[in-house]
Amino acid sequence: MPNIDFIGRSKTWLIISIAVFVVAFSALAFKGLNFGIEFTGGNLLTAKTNKPVQTAEARSVLKPLKLNDSIIQPVGKNSVMIRYGGQKDLEFKDKVVKALSSKYKVVDVQFEQVGPGWGSQITQAALWALAFSMGALLLYISFRFEFKMAVTAIVALIHDMAFTLGVYSLVGRQVTPATIAALLTILGYSLYDTIVVFHKVGENTAKIGKESYGSMANRSLNQVLVRSLNTSITSILPVIAILIFGGETLKDFAFALAVGMFSGAYSSLIVASPLLVFWKEFEPHYRNLKRKYA
Repeated sequence: MPNIDFIGRSKTWLIISIAVFVVAFSALAFKGLNFGIEFTGGNLLTAKTNKPVQTAEARSVLKPLKLNDSIIQPVGKNSVMIRYGGQKDLEFKDKVVKALSSKYKVVDVQFEQVGPGWGSQITQAALWALAFSMGALLLYISFRFEFKMAVTAIVALIHDMAFTLGVYSLVGRQVTPATIAALLTILGYSLYDTIVVFHKVGENTAKIGKESYGSMANRSLNQVLVRSLNTSITSILPVIAILIFGGETLKDFAFALAVGMFSGAYSSLIVASPLLVFWKEFEPHYRNLKRKYA
């Protein structure tokens, strides 16, 4: 069994976590998020061609129109979907088709303009889902374990979501509906690791002997460390494969999920558990144990 002093170094982890929060919120405050056309409004053009479209080639021919940074995604066998923002008119759409025609024979075109209302509906629904899930988790973990574990688990979830959004802001990646779906999925992955840790802490609490609560919690963390790391690694490897080899839409989902899963594995050990120990050792019984055995 490993013997890493997680709890003894809690001040270090606290400084790191605060630094992560400061960087994430600073990025969100000063740089903001790069919302996709589903949230800001824009244009969606799907062109069917006579041969498969290579993304790099499509970006090259669209570069004069300043669309080389737009989302360009092959769809099906011989089609390409181009999502670009701005209040572009139908005349500009014809220019896009003409640019594609210089490299491919365009046999069919579908075009629609997307308003920002759809994205706002998704955001509102996601916020309601987030609020409901947080409330349900608070009640369930309080019933299954205890209220302090529930609160610290929720804090760890907030840490993970803030970290993921901060990374999105720093790298400038577009926020799409797939990103929202990934953020909600992160809740499950992050919470799983935390529950595994808290279950072991609860088991060892019932038979705590001549040791402080912090020492017992640290022993519990080391007992589940290998299991936690194995679970996290086996979960994140397929996500990384999707991030490398998947299509653009899948990459949106996989990127947020990979960042959140990494943060979740970290927060279960480094955020939730030290916070729980700090809070629990205010209780008279565990405060006395700390004085006696620390």
